Amino acid sequence: MRIGMTYDLRDEYLQAGYDEETTAEFDRADTIDSLESALRLLGHETDRIGHVRQLVWRLGRGDRWDLVFNICEGMFGIAREAQVPAVLDAFQIPYTFADPLVMSLCLHKGLTKTILQQAGIPTPQHVLVETPEQADAVSLPFPLFAKPVAEGTGKGITPASMIADAQQLSTVCRQLLERFQQPVLVETYLSGREFTVGVLGTGNAARVIGTLEIILLPAAEQGVYSYVNKERCEELVEYRLVRPDGDPEVAEAERIALAAWKELKGRDGGRIDLRSDGLGHPQFLEANPLAGLHPQHSDLPMLATAVGMKYSELIAAIVNSAAERVVASGSK
Repeated sequence: MRIGMTYDLRDEYLQAGYDEETTAEFDRADTIDSLESALRLLGHETDRIGHVRQLVWRLGRGDRWDLVFNICEGMFGIAREAQVPAVLDAFQIPYTFADPLVMSLCLHKGLTKTILQQAGIPTPQHVLVETPEQADAVSLPFPLFAKPVAEGTGKGITPASMIADAQQLSTVCRQLLERFQQPVLVETYLSGREFTVGVLGTGNAARVIGTLEIILLPAAEQGVYSYVNKERCEELVEYRLVRPDGDPEVAEAERIALAAWKELKGRDGGRIDLRSDGLGHPQFLEANPLAGLHPQHSDLPMLATAVGMKYSELIAAIVNSAAERVVASGSK
């Protein structure tokens, strides 16, 4: 296949004056190089497109592809991850990963949790704080946890995100509202183990490939999988492969993750993040339908490596899943 590649190159945004935290979700050049090498190894012809504006320009001049491998995070708006899928849908060009509706839903963590709660999937009780006054009206029992509703890579998460009392909640919510210009998700704090579960496939073909437990090392910011811990994960975090056999907590985490993936209509590949309460009961935290794909730094490829799956095999599974969806739908 002739596969186009859409992505946000972090260096381009840094050169344009954006800072490291603002661009934290974007990809370094070595991620794009690795992805392209894997696609070519699999026998595909590749074409680097770039971000959404570059995609629009290429489409305007008449360029087309058999499939677009999309890893664009987007820069602007709470539905930014949906922009490239929406453009490609308008031109009837197939692509990897979720459609615009799912991308928009999953980036808004509050709406995602509401949908899954209605489906009977366990997730911490939560409220959405959109104004400083609403922070003062939160009635959930402490301790709580506060974070921006539509950010990734731990942006906005620090040790201060663990909320012990009403005064701290008010202060943190006001800071996050001002800094990120979006609602704040406030939810019950879970004190147990933290997991990220890798999923490949779509619909009934979706399957769990494995689970990593997130273990914070002594030098890490404790109690939270924070922005700092994620950015310096090689020195601050241990990603331990854990198996469901003999570990009921892991087995339950994987069951919940797969159910959430199917309920949210995830496609091709991604991750579900969970954390257990103090009694060892896993609960859904976030869905990642557009997981990072750096071979060594991103959770999904690390998980694949841990279970014996080569990076090229992971990319092949994603592409094959997308191709099967295209054939099944009868679209090009």
